[in-house]
Amino acid sequence: MANLLITGGAGFIGGNFVHYWAQNHPDDAMVVLDCLTYAGNESTIAGVEQAELIKGDIRDTDLVENLLREREISTLVHFAAESHVDRSISGPDAFIDTNILGTNSLLKAARAVWLDDGTGLDHRFHHISTDEVYGSLGPDDPAFSEAHQYQPNSPYSASKAASDHLVRAYHHTFGLEITTSNCSNNYGPYQYPEKLIPLFLLNALHGRPLPIYGDGMNVRDWLHVEDHCRGIDACLAKGRSGETYNIGGGAELPNMAVIDHICAEVDRAFAEVDELAARYPDAPAANGRPTSELKTFVTDRKGHDRRYAIDESKARGELGYVPAHTFDDGLRQTLHWYLDNEKWWKAIGTAC
Repeated sequence: MANLLITGGAGFIGGNFVHYWAQNHPDDAMVVLDCLTYAGNESTIAGVEQAELIKGDIRDTDLVENLLREREISTLVHFAAESHVDRSISGPDAFIDTNILGTNSLLKAARAVWLDDGTGLDHRFHHISTDEVYGSLGPDDPAFSEAHQYQPNSPYSASKAASDHLVRAYHHTFGLEITTSNCSNNYGPYQYPEKLIPLFLLNALHGRPLPIYGDGMNVRDWLHVEDHCRGIDACLAKGRSGETYNIGGGAELPNMAVIDHICAEVDRAFAEVDELAARYPDAPAANGRPTSELKTFVTDRKGHDRRYAIDESKARGELGYVPAHTFDDGLRQTLHWYLDNEKWWKAIGTAC
């Protein structure tokens, strides 16, 4: 039996990880530390008996130290982060505070308890990061490997790059046992509807425009959140301390192709489930029209990276990681999750 501290465990990826860990490691205990900002919700992990939710700030070093000591935590999985690029452009300070200062606070607490106290406790600090720290690729450039130079282009990615460097420094300077995973674009259940897939799904249901940045040809690799959780599990079980592992979904697609997939899946769902027309009468598909008529081009985002791609060969070779979800199946499952969980997304304070 192990005791885990999961920061940001009431958010999208962290919440999915809590569900995943409870199902796959039922004897372990989890303490979830979350500020419960707009993207963190108690309902995301409601019913997970192994998880104890504590509302608190990762910048509160004393709180984290006390949790590590009192709960005899041996594994810290660090999800907590401000992550929406658009918000980092309009308000970068919160990203500096949470992603850099917050990570430093966690590292200080972990060092104090796991190293300075001299307990000799086997430990692991796992840090979740993003492929955005590597910058932008040209159309023919090789995919990001773990050796790719850091070239962050937004306040968000710059703050994550800084946190990556801090984690690495605490390993090399103080001997903290760490691993880092850099993931591609996640999608799946419990994602706050500001990111592309849930935003466009819910906009399609309500007959609202689908706003497409620029020409819609920015390319991303898409990773189902359950595959991401499996990758983190593999990092904790098999990852070498001090190493970084790229976790991808093997689905490199331009945004326009993703949007066309969303439109097609919504049309398919309305054709197959008669009740959807009554539940969502403003959707074009409720009236026999294609969802694609909602596509609307808008001014491109400032500093918009053109292409991300993940080389996950290191994770495959060392950890045995292979994504289990195809994008088509994963998107279809995600759409039906949002259709089946209307109560969740209506209760989280969105305009939906």
